[in-house]
Amino acid sequence: MANISVLNMAGKKVGEVSLSDEIFAVEIKEHLVHQAVVSYLANQRQGTQSTKTRAEVRGGGRKPWRQKGGGRARQGSIRSPQWTGGGVVFAPKPRDYSFKFNRKERQQALKCALTSRVNENKIIVLDELQLQEAKTKAMVKVLDALQLKKALIVTEGPYVLDIKRAAGNIQGVKTSGVNNINVYDILKYDTFVVTKEALSKIEEVYK
Repeated sequence: MANISVLNMAGKKVGEVSLSDEIFAVEIKEHLVHQAVVSYLANQRQGTQSTKTRAEVRGGGRKPWRQKGGGRARQGSIRSPQWTGGGVVFAPKPRDYSFKFNRKERQQALKCALTSRVNENKIIVLDELQLQEAKTKAMVKVLDALQLKKALIVTEGPYVLDIKRAAGNIQGVKTSGVNNINVYDILKYDTFVVTKEALSKIEEVYK
């Protein structure tokens, strides 16, 4: 069971906490991590694109010229794909891009991502994250003290909305609750920042 330093908002060490081996020290399975990222990105696609095929465009009810004798290539409709204003071949239609990804595999992929953050020393545990006011400058002060530029901040408790509001305009920073963390965000941001309260809930929910 690995121990990691607990910092305060000023970046000073105030204690240590033990990380659960069931979540933060698992065997990293790259294929599950890759599958989780692909699944997440696929689920973000709206799938609302739509283009008309030759059967849906307007016009072209009769042949533009007779079949033979004109010296030109035969044409059946001015709405064929090769004509300007014609239909699109294999036109994209609304569809659902999501695919099935088993719950146990999704949880295992999350554990692999969290383990990679620990192995790379890219995890910071805070004793608490409470802002006196939900202002951007207050959050910037905390980030400067922790020397963070690009981070995923996971919190839990009554201050979640204040933290989300304070970090909303800061480029390279994203806030999340325990129930909303995903493999893509964990790997996308340079540092995984979590409060002790949120860490306890992660070990409770994903054990």
